[in-house]
Order: sequence, then structure tokens, then C-alpha cells
Amino acid sequence: MTISGTDALDSGALAELDELRLSDVDKALPSAANGLTKTEFLTTRPRLSAFSTPVMVLDETAIAGNLDTMAAWCREHGVDLAPHGKTTMSPVLWDRQIRSGAWGITLANFGQLRVAVRFGARRVQIANSLVDPTALRWLAEQMDANPELEVLMWADSPQTVDAMTAALAGVTVVRPLPVLVELGGAGGRTGARSVAEAVAVAERIGESPALRLAGVSGYEGALAHDASEESLARVRAYLRSMAELHRRLEADGRYPESHDVYVTAGGSAYFDVVAEVLAELAGGRTTVVVRAGAYIIHDDGFYTGITPFARARDEQGRRLTSAMHTWARVVSRPEPGLALLDAGKRDVPFDEGLPTAQAVAGALGAAPRPLVGAEVTAVNDQHAFLRLDPARPEHDLRVGDVVRLGLSHPCTAFDKWRWIPVVGDDSDDPVVVDLIRTFF
Repeated sequence: MTISGTDALDSGALAELDELRLSDVDKALPSAANGLTKTEFLTTRPRLSAFSTPVMVLDETAIAGNLDTMAAWCREHGVDLAPHGKTTMSPVLWDRQIRSGAWGITLANFGQLRVAVRFGARRVQIANSLVDPTALRWLAEQMDANPELEVLMWADSPQTVDAMTAALAGVTVVRPLPVLVELGGAGGRTGARSVAEAVAVAERIGESPALRLAGVSGYEGALAHDASEESLARVRAYLRSMAELHRRLEADGRYPESHDVYVTAGGSAYFDVVAEVLAELAGGRTTVVVRAGAYIIHDDGFYTGITPFARARDEQGRRLTSAMHTWARVVSRPEPGLALLDAGKRDVPFDEGLPTAQAVAGALGAAPRPLVGAEVTAVNDQHAFLRLDPARPEHDLRVGDVVRLGLSHPCTAFDKWRWIPVVGDDSDDPVVVDLIRTFF
């Protein structure tokens, strides 16, 4: 596969997705789609009512708005964006992110990297230590065959660097693989636990014939999980240590000449603090990159509460909007205050908060009414427990009714679906304008 000369992904590879055959064994797809290509099916202008429950649905208007919002924010704050592609594992959405101005795509492991390269990604960051010999040898071959391909990896110890170097022994490495020194923090996840330890990692990278020091990386989200002042202060202190590390490596002349340098941090919760502390490092050959991935879909739960757009008023009045929800059907009313829905752990995310009941309708495509006060209290593999108030007439759900559920955490929503319908309007029974293919 040859990398194209544009920043976008390979249009030919993406076009192949349009010609994949759909099957009625794919969850939620209607029988009418069986045997058709994606293009053929969409030509019939199917409506949401043709699908079965449970079904996760994406909103095209919200996706487009979120892309524009984040792109504008990054331009104004002087940082680049390499959104974490593991959120969606959708090359089609990755392509839209890059076309909206993203520097590249961030991924987490070898399997995800192979998907990105297969679809023509030119710039990828692996926010992890890649030490598998098969993966490293494959990557060296790919970077040899594709001069425009750049894949940044992380290392947080001399032992990690030694494992990478040993895996590439005997392999012709035409271009030394770029590696970022990962700085962590006490009680966090991976990462060297001090600036001094991180400098030792950089020294070891400089000694490796197969690797090249390319910058500094870190993940502040491992050190905080809310937007309290205490958490934000902890994040700032950590990011200042990252800046100190970068300046020390730069002053010591450890970055190879004639190569770009990257300083990268910033998940979907604290990218504003990353820009506040690290953006001043950008300039010359240094690029500051944030990695927020959830923004393109956002949610009605965890990220709604912690996103910088919620805690700091945007001067332009911009915000992110949840682009996902799930419709589930009432399959049982065993008690006056309880309804069982046909969506469970296999269908909806539950790790960062349970789904929230938003509306109810007599059928998919029928006009919904608000469902205020009903609460999902638990999920089993294939069922959700929806608690109701028997005294409220609007809670008189019937078997066969469908409930719209707001979701929390897109990363663990997308991985439950192979094909996800995208609707293009806000009518009661909207036309499905696209099907997003995931590669989990």
C-alpha cells in the first residue's frame, strides 16, 4: 500500500467500505439490507423505523458541529490535534477528523496501527510502548516502504528502549523509529516517575541505532478524574514537569537536528489545561499536540460533565453535543415500577455511568414524548432495568414501547457495534444517510 500525497486517508481504501456486503446477521441491520452493499442499501433511503432494537444511532449534524468546534478551538489555542482513534475505530471518521485539520491519529496498539496504515494514515502516534518484536519489525518495513509514513511511539524506561532495540536487531532500519519519552506521575499509569528518570530514558534512546528521540509525551488523565480545583491543580503541576523535561532535553541538545519535535498530552477532559501550560512550547520545530478523541461524538454522561467546554465558557458560545444515543425496547413489565429493556452490557456502555432515559415512543419512527424521572439502575448482559414511578401517568410504559437512551463514554459504546446508522435530520423517523463501519 502506498501512502497518498495528501493528509487525508486513502480514498480508494475508504471507497472499498462502501462496497462491503451487509448481512442480516449484523446487529440491528434490517433484513432488507441483506446481500446489498452499503451504497446500494443507502440508495433506498432507509428510515430508522426499518431497523430493529437495540440500535445505536449517530447524528450527522452533531458530528459536523463537533468537528468544527474542536478544529476552531485548536487553531485559537496554538495546538495541533491527533485525536485518539480508539474512540471510534472508524477510518471514515478518522478521515473527517484529518480533513478538519487534525495533524494525524493517535492509537493504542499494533492491531489499531495496522488498520490505520491499511487505510492510508500518514501520521500516527501510538500512545503506548510498542515492544512486540513482530509489531516493531512490521513497522520498520512499513516506514521503509512508505517515506511519508511517520509513527511515533512512547517509552518510559531504559528497559523499554532496550526491548525495542533488541526486537529490531538484525533488521534493516532505513529510518530510525521516532520515540517520545513518556513522563508519568505517582499513582498514575505508565510513564517515568521523575524528570531525572525520563532524561535517562532519552539518553538510552539516543544510544539506540534503531530509534530516534522525537519528543516528550504524557497522559494527565491518569492523575485526575474530575474537574475539581484539586484535580486541575494536580494536572497543571504534572504538565509543568513535562515542560521542564522538554526544555532540559532541548538545552542538552538531545533532540537530533533536522527532525520535528513533539510535546503531547491531553485526553478529552483536560485539553484546555494542556494548552494553558504547554502551548507556549510550540514554535520552531516543536509542535504541541493534544489527543482528545471523544469530542467528535461526545456523550450525555461523563464527558458532558468534565469537558472544558462545560467548565469554562467559550467566548464564541461553542459547545460539544452528544452525537450518539441508543433506542431500546420494553420487553417486560414484571412490576409496577419496573420495565426491562432489550439493551444490556453487550449494547450500551456502562463503565463511566449508566445510560439515561430521555424519551419514549410507541415504535421506532413514532413521535417520542419526554421520559422525565425514569432511571436506568442496572444492566445485565442483554437487559437494562428501568425504574419507573407508578404514580406518574407518563411512566405507564407498555411492552413494545421504545426508549431513547443517552449514553456515557463513546469509547465503550462504539466497540459494541460493527455497523452504526447515521441519521441526517431530527424528524421522528429520520432517513439513514450513512453506516459507520468499526474495526474493533
